[in-house]
Amino acid sequence: MLNEDELGKIVIDFEEIREKQLNESFLAAFGNWVKLILNRTFGQGKGSYLGGSSVKVRGTKAEVKAFAKALGGEKKYIEAVRKHGLDDPKVTSNKAKLDKAVKSFERTTGIKWPFK
Repeated sequence: MLNEDELGKIVIDFEEIREKQLNESFLAAFGNWVKLILNRTFGQGKGSYLGGSSVKVRGTKAEVKAFAKALGGEKKYIEAVRKHGLDDPKVTSNKAKLDKAVKSFERTTGIKWPFK
């Protein structure tokens, strides 16, 4: 479902997630994985996010695409806030795109996105 092996590879498997009952413990773990991926994207935490196969996401094409868009939306929103501050129109635009990607992720996977 969600795991990190001894080499620091993160695996998110939506097929396994669909088979399991979703609960608060799972949602907390999922939120931590997304946070870890974002931290690695910004060069924080141990390891490098884009180091080959350090992150694997499995599931239907739609699930993987929805996850990637929501994750990418988070990254762009964070970058915009860092660069322009919360009151800038560019940040508002990025937030609207993120919200759209999050809704698509939740609709496609049935999993609540961990950040709002």
